[in-house]
Amino acid sequence: MDFQRAKLLYKLVAHNQRLQDRRHPMFEKNKAMKILGYFFLAFWAVYLIILGVGFSNMFDDTALEAFDWIDGGMIFFLVIDFLVRFGMQETPAQNIKQYKLLNIPTNFLLNTFLLRMGLQAYNLFWAFFFVPFGLLSVTHFYGVVGFIGFLLGWWLMFVVNSYWYLFWRTLINRNFAWFIIPVILFALLIYFGIFFDDNNQWLFQGCIHLMRGFCRWNPISWVVFFSMAIPLFIINHHLQKAAIYVEISKTEQVKKVNSNNMEFLDKFGVIGEYLKLEVKSTFRNLVVRKQFLTGSLCMLMLCGILSFTDVYDNAKFMSIFINVYCFACLGVMTLTGIMCAEGNYIDGLMVRKETVLSLLKAKYYFHCIMLLVPLLFTIMPIIQGKLTFLSALGCLLFVSGGVFPFLFQLATYNDSTLHLNDKLTKAGRDTKVQLLMSSVALFLPMFIMYALVELLDDDIASIVMIAIGLTGTLLHPLWLRSIYNRFMKKRHKIMDGFRNSR
Repeated sequence: MDFQRAKLLYKLVAHNQRLQDRRHPMFEKNKAMKILGYFFLAFWAVYLIILGVGFSNMFDDTALEAFDWIDGGMIFFLVIDFLVRFGMQETPAQNIKQYKLLNIPTNFLLNTFLLRMGLQAYNLFWAFFFVPFGLLSVTHFYGVVGFIGFLLGWWLMFVVNSYWYLFWRTLINRNFAWFIIPVILFALLIYFGIFFDDNNQWLFQGCIHLMRGFCRWNPISWVVFFSMAIPLFIINHHLQKAAIYVEISKTEQVKKVNSNNMEFLDKFGVIGEYLKLEVKSTFRNLVVRKQFLTGSLCMLMLCGILSFTDVYDNAKFMSIFINVYCFACLGVMTLTGIMCAEGNYIDGLMVRKETVLSLLKAKYYFHCIMLLVPLLFTIMPIIQGKLTFLSALGCLLFVSGGVFPFLFQLATYNDSTLHLNDKLTKAGRDTKVQLLMSSVALFLPMFIMYALVELLDDDIASIVMIAIGLTGTLLHPLWLRSIYNRFMKKRHKIMDGFRNSR
């Protein structure tokens, strides 16, 4: 392929990627989600800037310079970046299939998408941390030229991390069990490279020398980068080439499912049958399963940070934030799309009277039972004395009796079918109502609890939360019946929306 044609095709692919979201039929409904996305982007950008300024003055009393501590802890930044990419970055195989009908070589497409993945704007997001940090710490020793090398070195590390993530994400799409391997690799690197021997922290010291090399524009650092980037690029090229045909043909290995009938739920009648459906949906449907795993991972990470670090020891709002978030996040992630999964078979639910009411009750009982998961996670900060059991119980009951009734109201507004076996990022688009309700459900309890703690004693505030939540929980037959009646009045409009979005 000659250079001019390659340049023209590259511009065409880049232009199509920019227009990809605008071509989606749900684009108008997705505008509100974009506004919220920009808000969170600004929030985290400001948060990273504050952290960058704070970290530049944190290591003044140590033998090493501040940038040496940050450079030596590179593995922690790469682990966080690796995990965050699961919600931000798609594999090229998902985007190439629409070009397969055109007369464009597959190798060129793969090289284009892999190159654009390394140049994507997300790889620059950490600059909100490293720019203020580098200005306050690196420029004193290496000047402006060294500062530019420092930023460039960190950007190149995140580019390598994007290809490292792509390799494992492609394998994880085939089988989620692959996720165990990078977790083990990161854990071994951190343990043996930093914590195993205080006198031989080879990973910590190696990262310091690597980044100091970038500050000095040492060719050895560039050789190290290319020795990692080029093999990963080549491996991903071949791996994505094989994944393209799987993505196009939608081939999958059908395995025999050993179904658990959960006979102990039979005594609950129709509600028991829908409880079985909720359990099986969580374990079998790709979207629902990934929502549960993502929420559980976030809860575990936040509880671990609160328990085993002193970052938020003096920040009461952040401890309240983590406490409330752990109990509310799973419900917000799944109940925001309440009835959207059922949009795939909504016609069958209308066969018998009050079937939808039984389904709503089963959903409520299931999500109340699932609150035991964050309760188990919060045992860590409770044991460490960072949280009290009374505050955790208050959040649990407030979510079951305050947040869940609020989110269940979306059953009368949702009319877009959730595509259960698509990728999590493509399964559906949030509407403005879903966006508003989920934001209120997530943040309002935090401010309510924080206001109660400031006005009252911690234990009294927890008791008030328990009282409010217990009242809403005990009254669930009344508000579920009210939601069901409003759903039935709008059922024809809702069913048309579900059918049109299948």
